[in-house]
Amino acid sequence: MSVLKYLFAVWAGVLIYTLLAFSFGSRGISAYNQLLSEKTRQEANIESLRQKNLALENSMNALLHDEDTLAVFARELGYARAQQRFVRIVGLGGYQQTLTDAGVVLYAVESHHISDRILQIIAFFAAIAIFLCMLFFDAMKRVHKS
Repeated sequence: MSVLKYLFAVWAGVLIYTLLAFSFGSRGISAYNQLLSEKTRQEANIESLRQKNLALENSMNALLHDEDTLAVFARELGYARAQQRFVRIVGLGGYQQTLTDAGVVLYAVESHHISDRILQIIAFFAAIAIFLCMLFFDAMKRVHKS
């Protein structure tokens, strides 16, 4: 009977390790939640890039197929037709740079978790502490009996 009682310390150590790994380990709930937030961040970036890509495609199609759009764009860059002359007054803000931002590169953020080795050490010392407490209480019972 007393051996089974001390096996409880081993079982408690395994239980503590399991709970810690499930909560804070590399494949635990905390790491999973971090991965979900990273997935959401990356999906938002992909959607932003899709919108920019669509705007660039529309701009490209307008420049390829609409001569008026091409003329406006050329004038914004400072070009004119062969028979045209125009006067640009510097300092009034009429000239705008029309370069488009191509997007932002998002690097994946590493998930933060407690290493498996540290979880094993914590569980081991918890099992040792439980075992020592059981020994102490057994010793106290023997002292009170005698």
